[in-house]
Amino acid sequence: MTSFISDWIWSERFWLPENVTWADLERPPPGVEYPRLGDMWYAFPLAVGVFLLRQLFERLVAKPCARILQIQAGVPRRAQPNDVLERVYRSKPSPDTRQLEGLSKQLDWDIRKIQRWFRVRRNQDRPSMQKKFCESMWRFTFYLGIFIYAIRHLWVSPWMWDTRVCWHNYPFQPLSPGQYNYYVAELAFYWSLMFSQFTDIKRKDFMIMLVHHLATIMLITFSYGNNMLRAGTLVMSVHDASDIFLEAAKLANYAKYQRLCDGLFVVFSMVFFLTRLVIYPFWIVNSVLFESWEIVGPYRAWWLLNGLLLVLQALHVIWFYLISQIAIKAIFKGKVSKDERSDIESSSDEEIHSNGSKSPAQTLKPKDSSHTGNLNGETHAH
Repeated sequence: MTSFISDWIWSERFWLPENVTWADLERPPPGVEYPRLGDMWYAFPLAVGVFLLRQLFERLVAKPCARILQIQAGVPRRAQPNDVLERVYRSKPSPDTRQLEGLSKQLDWDIRKIQRWFRVRRNQDRPSMQKKFCESMWRFTFYLGIFIYAIRHLWVSPWMWDTRVCWHNYPFQPLSPGQYNYYVAELAFYWSLMFSQFTDIKRKDFMIMLVHHLATIMLITFSYGNNMLRAGTLVMSVHDASDIFLEAAKLANYAKYQRLCDGLFVVFSMVFFLTRLVIYPFWIVNSVLFESWEIVGPYRAWWLLNGLLLVLQALHVIWFYLISQIAIKAIFKGKVSKDERSDIESSSDEEIHSNGSKSPAQTLKPKDSSHTGNLNGETHAH
């Protein structure tokens, strides 16, 4: 039964072009290595290693940097202990008017006092600016390092300059150590993001990012399994490029370098547009859709992989719409203001109005990403 299911999932008719079998890829010529899907299992223990490395990096590198920049962890004011309100808070952090009236009668509290309790309780769960700085510094370091590694590999690769080379003699293309290291590192990073997303700073686009991470993991795994590595390395490097500037802008924001933050965000917007809305669709997706059709011809997995690429492109369009709104504010108002994709944990309108003004932490916001988010929160435009 297990063998039947495995054969059905990894059907040669689905995953490989016509007249190509898994046995063909398992017997490469002497001195040549082809990708084997089993190699991707190494990404799971490596993902654990990436997660642990992140903890060490944040503690030993990012936190000292935050202290040097005088970014304090901060101790939020704690809400008065109340079992009734705590139970309601766990199910609904921002109760509606009807619930507030019911709680007022039950506790014999004024409604404004209950609203104040929930506001303080929400703020109590908000991550500190130092925590946000540490998370962004980790992502900035990873994106910068992996992008430099990818460009060093791709710069001497002919398919970077002529995408038709991606499909010459496909799928019988040799696997280089650089391609393997790049693929496993990216897959491990995205698996670590997939799990840490449930513990990191909460954002309104949680579900979008979940879809993004799933699509990315599937793309990396499937493109490795059927040796679409040349196009895959191009896709990943294009996505890493803009995230470097996004995380850098967030770091500048947390350090209160407003002009640098605004400038970096505008640069990020331009790089995002160039890489995600120009190079990605008109150079890479065009090659996977049309050049591969012409040279190799379509097969069943070809439709799946192109579908995932188009899902990412749809996300790019949504994100750029949000990014452009923030960038326009930065250019014409001289400062990045509230983002359309701010964190769930940030202050609600009710909090802002009741306080009468915004604190500095509520003022400046924009990746993986994606990957649009709040510069004061976690953003992925990836």
